[in-house]
Amino acid sequence: MTKITYDESSIRVLRKLEPIQLRPGMYTRTTDPTHMVVEAIDNAVDEAMAGYAGNIGVTLYSDGSVGVADDGRGIPVGLHPEENVPTIQVVFQVIHSGGKFAKGEADSSYKFTGGLHGVGVSVTNALSTRLEVEVKREGKQHRIVFADGEVIEPLSVIGTCGVRNTGTSLRIWPNAKYFDSPSPHRGELEHLLRAKAMLLPGVKVLLNIETAAGFDVKEWHFEGGMAQYLDQMIAEDEPIAPAFYGEKYLAANETFSGGEGVQWALAWVIGSSGGESYVNLIPTLGGGTHEAGLRDVVFNSVRTFAEQHGLMQRNVKLAAEDVWSKLRFVLALRMVDPSFSGQTKEKLSSREAIKLVAAAMKDPLDLWLNEHVEEATKIAEQAIKNAIDRGKTAKTVERRKGSGVAVMPGKLTDSELTGLNAELFLVEGDSAGGSAKAGRDKEIQAVLPLRGKGMNSWEVDQSQILANQEIHNIAVSMAIDPHKLDSDVDMSALRYGKIIILSDADDDGSHIQALLLTLFFRHFPKIIQQGHVYIAKPPLFRMDVPAQGKSKPPRKLYALDQMELDILEARLRQEGVKEGGWTISRFKGLGEMDAIQLWETTLCPDTRRLVRIGMGDVAQAVGTFDTLMGKSHASERKELITIHGNEVEADI
Repeated sequence: MTKITYDESSIRVLRKLEPIQLRPGMYTRTTDPTHMVVEAIDNAVDEAMAGYAGNIGVTLYSDGSVGVADDGRGIPVGLHPEENVPTIQVVFQVIHSGGKFAKGEADSSYKFTGGLHGVGVSVTNALSTRLEVEVKREGKQHRIVFADGEVIEPLSVIGTCGVRNTGTSLRIWPNAKYFDSPSPHRGELEHLLRAKAMLLPGVKVLLNIETAAGFDVKEWHFEGGMAQYLDQMIAEDEPIAPAFYGEKYLAANETFSGGEGVQWALAWVIGSSGGESYVNLIPTLGGGTHEAGLRDVVFNSVRTFAEQHGLMQRNVKLAAEDVWSKLRFVLALRMVDPSFSGQTKEKLSSREAIKLVAAAMKDPLDLWLNEHVEEATKIAEQAIKNAIDRGKTAKTVERRKGSGVAVMPGKLTDSELTGLNAELFLVEGDSAGGSAKAGRDKEIQAVLPLRGKGMNSWEVDQSQILANQEIHNIAVSMAIDPHKLDSDVDMSALRYGKIIILSDADDDGSHIQALLLTLFFRHFPKIIQQGHVYIAKPPLFRMDVPAQGKSKPPRKLYALDQMELDILEARLRQEGVKEGGWTISRFKGLGEMDAIQLWETTLCPDTRRLVRIGMGDVAQAVGTFDTLMGKSHASERKELITIHGNEVEADI
């Protein structure tokens, strides 16, 4: 075996933009360069949002390059006080730089932006073969040029202009080696620019497309803003009631910063549901906690209206989906410090967003419903009809053999609803099971506590498997009998769309996961094959961050592992939080979490993390399970541990 030298020279420090170029997928989407171009567009949008730009232009050139221009204030060009190089060079070459880290402060240039990642156009620069930047500022026209992230033409003055003639223009040549496709997605860009124009009433947004005959120009300009945009969105749908538009921004208090709030446009239609959401003008294609907040507000308000006006029918129980299923919406959240799932910012994960949407929208929506009784009655009646239709098609529970009575296990705390939207949590231990029962969404989440580590079922005959009480409880709860992969099983009887294994984030928890996955793979394989089995990922650490002035209330942050904890600490330092100003606690197990903590971190669909289990190569999986779980394979397990034991991180 060749020995590899490991000494001081083995430690490499990545400089400037090297981290982005080495791992571009950590910072942007690599299917195509659309997102890296959007980073540049977002800088122009932030100028418009702050009230300094009235025009934004994007140009797609025939040579594959992209231009982005605005008439904002222009990126500062003077020497940076700390780096001692032109500030514009810092913006494009230093990952954690920008004018948005102080956005919570009263005198910040950008109070509401898309996030505190501090990457932005440095990603654009790092992943471009060439990047030209021209800035009009203070009566002069400046130019700087980069190639592969490095300066090839230092900042220089190339002309003069009027003092009021300001702005920034970029021309970007994406480096094809970092992307599966070398060109930005035109359809996605068009939709994005149209949405930006909608969210910035009065701002003109242009898309210029170079052709052999010149430039095709598309222009978006929404004087009517979101209301005009929603009207166009539902133009071909038959409305159940008139659309409801509004916006509300809050004064500073103990919970929210001044100016945070929501703008919305809602319409119930005969056609299908769906909508668009944004955070500080960033489109959140994956939705997130702000959409969850909207869903809660709409459901609670419509249900309350129906109850107060005597519309509810006996034995009919409304669910959120009944109200949501005919709703078309546009939602724009304004938030000082949003957190997203991933650098591409496609899903909002800030838990505070749920409360923010509720605080801004509940009273206006309740008032609107009661001021428009006739229209609100139609909305409520449609939701009640949906609930009745849903009840007619609901599946009955699996009944115990030889009995005409549906009997669920005594330890099962069932959900009010069953079906594809319902979830069953298999929870390690009674203590964690108690917190899960108290913190769950009773409407769709069921909890079945498990005692001990359970049985290794790999070599147990299928006819004998239900003799084990724990396995019997799981089977009855799911309403699915043990079967083989080629068996004819009525999977429509499955009572829950998600079967979620919830165990401690330690070695014992991993062992429990392995035993349950063995059970499902061996004796309930179609549940895995059809994608119903998941593993929950509870956090290991909790961080308590004290308030930073009136603009930033106290926060609770959670980290999945040590790597995430390091990232969160780095982020707090960038925000200016004093070193050691936060406290860190480590969860020894799920039983240490109270109901609220378990909901926030592990149960809430909008903030939790789940790993979906797939079937993969069945033959290979059988071989692996044989080695790991078979009683006659002890020697093979020993060999496996000897070879790969050093690859495992474990508490010893």
